[in-house]
Amino acid sequence: MKNLIIVSAACLALVGCTGTKEAQKEDAPLKKISQVDFSHVKIEDGFWSPRLSKHITATLPVCIDQIENQTGRIRNFENAAKGEGEHSGIFFDDSDVYKALEGIAYSLINNPNPELEKKADEWIDKMAAAQQPDGYINTYYTLTGLDKRWTNMDMHEMYCAGHMMEAAVAYYQATGKRKLLDVSIRMADHMMSVFGPGKRHWVPGHEEIELALVKLYQTTGEVKYLDFANWLLEERGHGYGSKGDGGDWNPEYYQDVVPVRDLESISGHAVRCMYLYCGMADVAALKQDTGYVEAMNRLWDDVVLRNMYVTGGIGSSRHNEGFTEDYDLPNLDAYCETCASVGMVYWNQRMNQFTGDSKYVDVLERSMYNGALAGVSLSGDRFFYVNPLESKGDHHRQAWYGCACCPSQISRFLPSIGNYIYGVSNDALWVNLFIGNTTKVKVSDQDVTIQQKTNYPWDGKVELKVSAAQALDKELRIRIPGWCKDYQLSVKGQVVKPSVDKGYAVIKDWKPGDVISLEMEMPVEKVAADPRVKQDVGKRAIQRGPLVYCLEEVDNQKNFDQLQLEAGTTFEVVDAPELLGGVKLIKAQSGKQQMTFIPYYAWDNREAGKMKVWIDYQE
Repeated sequence: MKNLIIVSAACLALVGCTGTKEAQKEDAPLKKISQVDFSHVKIEDGFWSPRLSKHITATLPVCIDQIENQTGRIRNFENAAKGEGEHSGIFFDDSDVYKALEGIAYSLINNPNPELEKKADEWIDKMAAAQQPDGYINTYYTLTGLDKRWTNMDMHEMYCAGHMMEAAVAYYQATGKRKLLDVSIRMADHMMSVFGPGKRHWVPGHEEIELALVKLYQTTGEVKYLDFANWLLEERGHGYGSKGDGGDWNPEYYQDVVPVRDLESISGHAVRCMYLYCGMADVAALKQDTGYVEAMNRLWDDVVLRNMYVTGGIGSSRHNEGFTEDYDLPNLDAYCETCASVGMVYWNQRMNQFTGDSKYVDVLERSMYNGALAGVSLSGDRFFYVNPLESKGDHHRQAWYGCACCPSQISRFLPSIGNYIYGVSNDALWVNLFIGNTTKVKVSDQDVTIQQKTNYPWDGKVELKVSAAQALDKELRIRIPGWCKDYQLSVKGQVVKPSVDKGYAVIKDWKPGDVISLEMEMPVEKVAADPRVKQDVGKRAIQRGPLVYCLEEVDNQKNFDQLQLEAGTTFEVVDAPELLGGVKLIKAQSGKQQMTFIPYYAWDNREAGKMKVWIDYQE
């Protein structure tokens, strides 16, 4: 078995990769690929369809129940509308309601439900009633003292506003109803009356507003919102950050050390970094700002090559929910917040759209199938905030959290996974992820249907058919994942050997209606970390296809702490259709030791026990 050497527990394809900066014409768009929106994608997939069903029947109901009955989150809006009563919970709890609402909106797009839509309308009515006459909306300050608003940059006022804007745009797209969109517009206009060129400085302590303002611009066509997003990004790194109450403003924690276009390394809080980079990417694409793109190229190298776990998770420290020093990747104490893994999906898609380089989708897929998917139980109703790579048996998913950003994040992420499957550019259709689906979209003024059939991630066979009334003057670019070392492509049953460009097989000779088949070998691989990751020296992880595997004590009760891999360890892939929602196990024989590995995303769905991803290795 060949040992894979990976950098900082990232994927092999990243080793020795070249930079991504490309020469651009000054008038050429920076973003070369547009996503095919999930509203056009009907997922019919053995792996993902059950999870999307659980999202509707379990995840959303849990979020609604917690928001309405178990916590005071919706009551805060009711009290704010009355102008009396206490604020309960944390000062940024409004954001959980907005994110859950966004998840409801995304669910309604592909799964209309009158009762769910009615529930959303009830929430929106309460939000609108809580808005102040000048457009300001934030239940914490409305109930604790409006005189204190906009005095502390770390109190998440713009963060909450950003999530409201994202929910408003999603709900408008889902239903055509614009009540919350109008609330968001008034809040944005209020903020711009206080902050901006010639007005007050402001550095949002928790980024999010920047990318949300871009969505607001794209929905309304009002360029002032794009300009305000750009202004907020440019506020960083000039010494403007302040808590306003004498508290310590740590510029590194808040990504406020240098102007964003001068950033070279990731620092501070992991989720804030992801939202910042997404905002930079969105503004760069629309403002043609190559300086932002150059900064993100540097940041991506730092994140992925030196600070990413093999699961695609980021953020090694519980102390700051983020980063310490390069190659510091503890397993037992790993933070790897679910929100950060989702953020990695968001950011890497944007980077792929700039470059057409599959290495970004490799990371997106790694984060999606491992770091993010582990954040929700197979039953859909329990959640991880922190996703360690080792457990002593005392780390478990919970029904909710006092800080519930991760459950609400999962509630909006899952129904939108169709966003990441396909892309369209001037010269090509791009196939990024392998998920069974039927997609109907207009390409070059033609109605095009794309059908994909696959049993991925359990095997590497994919069948693709693109149908259109007339020939499409576009290449098919099919991603060959970085983990894949051996594959075969055929068109109409005839094997072809296309050129490969930045990790994409480029098929030029095809016609609408042709069946394109991709068969990828999917062996079990032993993975080694960069030797500078001291916590993983003398250890290996197990990966098959996009899935990282782990040992759970429930399957390996004999001498769990002494289990080890060897150079001669043999592996057998075993179907287990009745276990953990249906998985492929990996059975390992290492000398006299036998081990059973399960996919990392599926751990902690049975009885409590120890778990580990990195296993001792004997040369």
